[in-house]
Amino acid sequence: MARLVDIHPVDPQPRAVRQVVDALEAGALIAYPTDSGYALGCRVGQHDGTERIRRIRRLDAKHHFTLVCCDFAQLGQLVRLDNSAFRAIKASTPGPYTFILPATSEVPRRLAHPKKKTVGVRIPDSRVVQSLLRELGEPLLSSTLVLPGQHESMTQAWQVADELDRQVDLVVDSGDVEAAPTTVVDYSRGYPEVVRAGAGDPEPFR
Repeated sequence: MARLVDIHPVDPQPRAVRQVVDALEAGALIAYPTDSGYALGCRVGQHDGTERIRRIRRLDAKHHFTLVCCDFAQLGQLVRLDNSAFRAIKASTPGPYTFILPATSEVPRRLAHPKKKTVGVRIPDSRVVQSLLRELGEPLLSSTLVLPGQHESMTQAWQVADELDRQVDLVVDSGDVEAAPTTVVDYSRGYPEVVRAGAGDPEPFR
């Protein structure tokens, strides 16, 4: 049975945050709320967690996992950025964007796109997620919680716990969140290409 941990959306309680991070450090797969709906997350080095995400969402090897970062400095260690991408992305974060960029050697090969050697990165505008990332001290491997046959991410903790009771180890509850998909911008070719227009304004990247 998945454990449910309540975290205040505006003023996250340190003790509750620590409980979630302890679970992550012990190898847990969690479901947690972001500024774009619920997501699945585990530590970057947690190979079993990666495979569990693939099974839950029925993802193939070409899927771009997202590395969720607490700030731009952390993001810059994971991907290669030229000056124009640096300026544009820094001006748009934190916020509802996912950027696809060439991965650095800091990213495990199994997490990068098998041919393009790219990875998705984002800095969410969520106090809960920021608190978890600061306490964890490293990026979180993540994938939006959209189940097979569905088109939007889940938005309520009780729904997540009911659907995935035996497939995740912990569910973070900070109240209902909005199912607003991120805007996805592909910078892997040296220029921005809007792959999906979502909650983030796509105009700066067109």
